[in-house]
Amino acid sequence: MNEKAAQGTVGHVASGLLLVDKPQGWTSHDAVARTRRLAGTRKVGHAGTLDPMATGLLILGINSSTRLLTYVVGLDKEYRATIRLGAATTTDDAEGEELTRASVDAVAAIAPQAIAAGIGNLTGDIAQQPSSVSAIKVDGKRAYALVRAGETVDLPARPVTVSAFELLSTTPVDGFLDLEVRVECSSGTYIRALARDLGAALEVGGHLTSLRRTRIGPFQVDAARPLAELDVAAGLIGPTDAATRLFTRLDLTEDQAIDLGHGKRIAVDAASRTAVAQGADGPIAAVAPDGRLVGLVEFRGDHAKSLLNFPRDEAVDPAAPKADAAPKADAAPKADAAPKADA
Repeated sequence: MNEKAAQGTVGHVASGLLLVDKPQGWTSHDAVARTRRLAGTRKVGHAGTLDPMATGLLILGINSSTRLLTYVVGLDKEYRATIRLGAATTTDDAEGEELTRASVDAVAAIAPQAIAAGIGNLTGDIAQQPSSVSAIKVDGKRAYALVRAGETVDLPARPVTVSAFELLSTTPVDGFLDLEVRVECSSGTYIRALARDLGAALEVGGHLTSLRRTRIGPFQVDAARPLAELDVAAGLIGPTDAATRLFTRLDLTEDQAIDLGHGKRIAVDAASRTAVAQGADGPIAAVAPDGRLVGLVEFRGDHAKSLLNFPRDEAVDPAAPKADAAPKADAAPKADAAPKADA
């Protein structure tokens, strides 16, 4: 267990984040439903959908730690994917119907330089049109539901950032060309749309045949548990551990922890404010002397104001390091700011 405990007992398991390696064929809702049964609580949510076709990292929140998911959703993400050049589909992935297919000769004629140029044009700050079968809402309904009902959906392009789009290998397969790629991107980016747009730029069509999410912010799939082997209690990342991976840490005195827990603003000395502010870009994780996550705060002048408090009985992390008697700031690295799945 990452913190012997993420202790407190609501249902059978306390509060924390859970890293799950979702298998192909499962929906994100399936993963949540299974975890609810295993954890003995209905208070389970996820941060960023993965399509049934996709595998990889799914972050779940248990009990009060579901409050952290709002901040996890917007983090940058990393994927490994296979783009198949030579055909376009209705869904921009292998699950859709084929719309167009390029000739074997046209696919064979694709030059490496053209692929590199196409990838380059889809890297950086770009305007991307989401797939029509995405989960984006149109007049209150999911786009994919409208498409299934026979309606034509044309979603407007929106700005996204593709910070890395790396070609790992190319493999000819039955008249197609498969590209294994690694992508780092902002939240809201659709990897299937990258496949579609690369194929269109090369004039042969393209779609996604596999997708694996390998990272969300500071959380790696290597630390995730396979869904079939899930031990919720053993896999929990306690609230303090989770929050201090996401935000800069502010260590509180006992009196400060009590006041903040009661919703009061607390005075923070200049040295602590300066030390914490150096690594802060957003909320700050306020931690009690016993290692308990009291909540998330922001500075207002020489005071800290509560943005979000955590229940005392769910937030104790016995393995979390205790603060020294005097308040101090331990500036943990801040995660870079960054669902249908490939977002």
